[in-house]
Amino acid sequence: MLLTLLVLIITISLALVLIIRKKHMHLWLGHYLKRKLFLSSNTDGTKHIMFCFVDHYEPMWGKDVSYQQECDRVERWHQDYPKVAKQFKDADGCYPKHSFFYPEEEYRREHLDKITDLCAQGMGEIEIHLHHHNDTSENLRNTLERFTETLHENHGAFVRDEQSGKLQYTFIHGNWCLDNSLPSGNMCGVNDELIVLKETGCYADFTFPSAPSPTQPAMVNEIYYAKDDPEKPKSHNTGKVVTVGGNPWGDLMLITGPVGLNWKQCKKGFIPQIENSDIRTSMPPTKDRVDLWVDTAITVKGKPDWLFIKVHTHGTQEQDMDTLLGQPFYDMCQYLEEKYNDGEDYALHYVSAREMYNIVKAAEAGQQGNPNDYRDYVVAAPNYKAS
Repeated sequence: MLLTLLVLIITISLALVLIIRKKHMHLWLGHYLKRKLFLSSNTDGTKHIMFCFVDHYEPMWGKDVSYQQECDRVERWHQDYPKVAKQFKDADGCYPKHSFFYPEEEYRREHLDKITDLCAQGMGEIEIHLHHHNDTSENLRNTLERFTETLHENHGAFVRDEQSGKLQYTFIHGNWCLDNSLPSGNMCGVNDELIVLKETGCYADFTFPSAPSPTQPAMVNEIYYAKDDPEKPKSHNTGKVVTVGGNPWGDLMLITGPVGLNWKQCKKGFIPQIENSDIRTSMPPTKDRVDLWVDTAITVKGKPDWLFIKVHTHGTQEQDMDTLLGQPFYDMCQYLEEKYNDGEDYALHYVSAREMYNIVKAAEAGQQGNPNDYRDYVVAAPNYKAS
């Protein structure tokens, strides 16, 4: 009997190790568990929820995509997003905001004109997305500077830093491969990418989480600074947590979304699903997931009453549009506003990626009160050119 029990324990342990390795959970599970063990979210007064929805927005996604299919994808967003988004407002009177991280290699002015119109209506902002492979630092620098100038000139995206003259933007790396972080070395090639991003005007990265991808950094559920080692990949694997009263450090701030183990959605009855903040038809934004995002309590250290939730999607994939533009998105917003916007225990703030960064910087500087006052704290709002 004892031998049978021992064999069972060993078998289960080996199975768990195999699952952890297969899902690359060993990369981040230690930090996740340590944070869960020592997390204290107790605070008096109202908790403010900053909710940011970022989109790897790729009209050319897929094989053999026609120009007409691209146009249809963008047109559906242009027509349907206002219909659902304008039914909701946060504590500040803002609509849900979609941050459209648009790929440089997929630029078409006519597509961006329609996205710009949504942004001009207060329902989003345009940011930078990039897929590249076997790239060089020089070419990356030229690409980013050219694309930010194009988006600024044609659509009014971004504002220029008065000291450097660079247009200020946030970034998502295609295929999650920031700073050449895929073990194979594919889908990037630039080991000093954080430095290049900073020097071209990027002030924050919104790529992660990427679990279960091997590109996932060790630091999860954190807002932190990373310092680039130009000779090595994945310099953002660790860094310094943004703290009230602290100072900027390294080369780039990373604002990450919730990562965790969802015990309410288990495979085979006992294996928890990895929560990675991804929204799609196969992973809808249910009430349980919303609660998990809030409970993850991503904050600026020392400011537990300001919570930052960043979720992501790939918005132009047809199989997911009914989720992102229909009832599941509606239900998520309704639940957010019913449970997390009562004005006493919680106040909800729909924010863009830029606004989330600004509010993080305000928290770091020790600012108090309503986060709504700090949406433009460091980086001013762009003036979109509606077509």
